[in-house]
Amino acid sequence: MNYFGKVYVAILAALVLYLWPASETYERQDDVSYMLAFKAVTNFVDAARDKGYITPQAYNDFINELLLTGNSYDVQLEHYHKRYNPVYTDPANPATFQNKFNVDYEGFYTNQIMAILFPKNTLPKNSEARKYKMSVGDYFSVKVTNKNRTNATIIRDMLNFGDSASNTRIYVPYGGMVMNEDY
Repeated sequence: MNYFGKVYVAILAALVLYLWPASETYERQDDVSYMLAFKAVTNFVDAARDKGYITPQAYNDFINELLLTGNSYDVQLEHYHKRYNPVYTDPANPATFQNKFNVDYEGFYTNQIMAILFPKNTLPKNSEARKYKMSVGDYFSVKVTNKNRTNATIIRDMLNFGDSASNTRIYVPYGGMVMNEDY
């Protein structure tokens, strides 16, 4: 066997003996991180939908549970508040009411929700003013995406001699209708 053949076999053996098992281990680690993130998101969203509100403590517990996976995340909150708007042929004249209502949704997003949960003042964390309240019939959802490159992504990029276009390995969208107003 020539020199180049031996080098090729040595490189192939290193890949099979070391990198492939490491790659599989990191893939399983991403699977576990996904499951933990999914559990954290579903628990947080279901609790918010069941209670009809979010507290700073509940949000902090949710973020801390996500961080246990060892990844950093982009968390997007969305709340759609249901509004009933009366239908008029002439909005300036109340006598033109058509005896029907349009259902519209007003959207509130992460920045607006965070401004209520964590205002720029010294209110205590358990203050009623720091509860983000929702109504029955509203929709609340959370989208969680990892921001960092996981070890599985790094190894895969190395084995493929490339750079993956997206670092996203963990993406959890979850939400639903608010069922209660327990405030």
